[in-house]
Amino acid sequence: MPINWFPGHMAKTRRQIKEDLKLVDAVIEIRDARIVKSSTNPDIDELCKDKPRIILLNKSDLAEENITREWINKLSKEFIKVSSVNSLDGKGLSNIKNLVNDLLKEKHERLKNKGIVNITSRAMVVGIPNVGKSSFINRMAKNSRAKVGDKPGVTRSSQWIKTNLGIELLDTPGVLWPKFEDEEVGLNLAFTGAIKDEIMDIETLALRLIERLQKYYPNQLMQRYKLDSLSEDSLENMDNISRKRGAVISGGNIDYNRISVLILDEFRGGKLGPISLERP
Repeated sequence: MPINWFPGHMAKTRRQIKEDLKLVDAVIEIRDARIVKSSTNPDIDELCKDKPRIILLNKSDLAEENITREWINKLSKEFIKVSSVNSLDGKGLSNIKNLVNDLLKEKHERLKNKGIVNITSRAMVVGIPNVGKSSFINRMAKNSRAKVGDKPGVTRSSQWIKTNLGIELLDTPGVLWPKFEDEEVGLNLAFTGAIKDEIMDIETLALRLIERLQKYYPNQLMQRYKLDSLSEDSLENMDNISRKRGAVISGGNIDYNRISVLILDEFRGGKLGPISLERP
């Protein structure tokens, strides 16, 4: 199932990020804790390679805690700090100021030696669509300056947001890359809602998600949908889930669109429990 989605505003955003990097001291990259590898844009890695960076593994409540810890250990480097957060309830965000100050310690010391006391750090917030950038910024700013939506591509232009932590944040639109070389990356992005459902074959997508879950999270799949057992055939499992949830139409036929939407919504909402689709 080939998946590509690269609207024109994303190409513009890439150019804007490159231009705006000279205005900031550091970069805060938001990723989805469930798909840490798939939710990083290789373009961002290249564009921001010379800037101190904080990687925040957002939606940590939806991922397995022990696997998230493994990702933090793997990604942490001298000029890259990594932390898990949940922007919706604020968990982990109290540590952001310390992470920024730690990254910029040498620069701040130079400024203090010049007699500058009130130092404001500037950080660019980047990430692919629907990883929670706006929710993060709103929590940091304690207001609703950045528009929040549950659909990818809500933020369309760069904007500066002030916080009371001595940090100014430059919000940027979510940006994907033109082509996914690995089909699994495209699927992971689609599973978690980073790609608009409107351009997807939603029934095939839900079937592929069931296929993944029955392999790695069979107990959670059975428990959520009250199944006594799982078949090796993902379509048969989908049919059984449909009957359990009453997603049938006249003649006892399966309403595949309805059950597909339900399964994807419940996965994205964490109703199946913490699930990590990628491991270090």
